[in-house]
Amino acid sequence: MQFTSKELEDLMNQPGPPQLSGADLSGANLSGRDLFGADLSGANLSNAYLDGAYLKDANLSKADLTGANLTNADLSGANLSAAKLINAKLTRANLRGADLTNADLTGAEMTGTEITAT
Repeated sequence: MQFTSKELEDLMNQPGPPQLSGADLSGANLSGRDLFGADLSGANLSNAYLDGAYLKDANLSKADLTGANLTNADLSGANLSAAKLINAKLTRANLRGADLTNADLTGAEMTGTEITAT
């Protein structure tokens, strides 16, 4: 399911964490967005702009984040199990306590990234 800019904006303004499981958000600009606890499981976020986004405790399991820009994003406690992070930019991202089980980080830029095991 792909969203227009207006539909996406409306979803972001709903009360509670966004429910975007399986959504096609490829190339979307979500920079600086508060996505705390969002359900983005199985979502297509390839080439999305998520720099500075607040994704603490978000569910990104099986999400496609190929080529996504996650510079300075807070992914602490996020579920990234089986996520595709191929060539993603994770520079200075916070991944403390994130679940990276079976995540594909091939070619990911991780300079200054904070990671601790769960």
